Amino acid sequence: MPARPAQLRIVQSEVAPLPDGRWITRWTFGAPGGVTAEVLSLGARLEALHAPDRDGRRANLVLGAGRVAELLGPAAYFGATVGRCANRIAGGRLPLDGTVHRLATQDTGHTLHGGPDGFATRLWDGEPVRADDRVGVRLRLHSPDGDQGFPGALDAEVGYLLDAEGELTIDYRATADAPTVVNLTNHAYFNLAGEGSGSVLDHLLRVDAAGYLPVDPELIPLGPVAPVTGTPFDLRTPRLLGPAIADPHPQLALAGGGYDHAWVLDGTGGELRTAAVLEHPASGRRLECRTTEPGLQVYTGNLFDGSVTGRSGRPYRAHAGIALETQHHPDSPNRPDHPCYPSTVLRPGEEYRSTTVHRFGRSMS
Repeated sequence: MPARPAQLRIVQSEVAPLPDGRWITRWTFGAPGGVTAEVLSLGARLEALHAPDRDGRRANLVLGAGRVAELLGPAAYFGATVGRCANRIAGGRLPLDGTVHRLATQDTGHTLHGGPDGFATRLWDGEPVRADDRVGVRLRLHSPDGDQGFPGALDAEVGYLLDAEGELTIDYRATADAPTVVNLTNHAYFNLAGEGSGSVLDHLLRVDAAGYLPVDPELIPLGPVAPVTGTPFDLRTPRLLGPAIADPHPQLALAGGGYDHAWVLDGTGGELRTAAVLEHPASGRRLECRTTEPGLQVYTGNLFDGSVTGRSGRPYRAHAGIALETQHHPDSPNRPDHPCYPSTVLRPGEEYRSTTVHRFGRSMS
């Protein structure tokens, strides 16, 4: 039976210092015995989410590092709010209003998730939030003009709110004082069997999309949308991840032996609709992801190599988790004339808004 709203709780605590002496804050909230979430101020990240299986046994379903050094290194994106512009911008090249801005890039020569010092590495300001039927935290970050090469100062906000029935709503807002681009997402890796329990290859995944974006060897979209029909990217009916990514399709090989691709979601961007459903038949857990975003980047942790040790004390190997990143499409700033790439431009006087809802419940399989 779901918890009553009056049973929802939130606890704030300081958990660890950063190298500069500032402390990371954690907010733990939800219904004791039901679904609870933990959010850190470092990267405005979803650090953990505990949910019961079909027999009421609770487990943490989100991958997370056990040490601050890992959160500042190989686990920087785990559960984090990534931006100012999620995913890849080819060559760090941002054309806007006749000017080409040069962004900070990673070793690949491209800008990934806002650059090497993007929002995932920042300490956000947060405050607890309690509504009639939900509880959580709202976090804010100021990104100055020129941050990682992006034009204009940006004020970003993300809220995590959890209700008594296990529905986690993530709301994003942003405003800017000059034309810029913004594309925020959450980068949590889920394993519905439990963090550190092994791979997600025994999970079922459904994605409501008739098209996806093939990529080049550097994982930059080639251009037009490709139909999923007849490919391992056809997830319109649930498929086991193991057999799906074992397909010899060359796109899977480019991504390191699995998915690291954007699906072009069915329906109308801006309207909240189902993007994906992830299920783990053995535990009976189910995650339904709904979003207002036009796309979904799915990454199956293909390159996990054991360099990150989770809170369970176990290292993460290939396919230890799956990321369902709701967002605008990769390299959107360089595709202004292509109809499948909605604009990521934000201008003064406008407000960026985006909502993603994760509902945790029982599997129907």
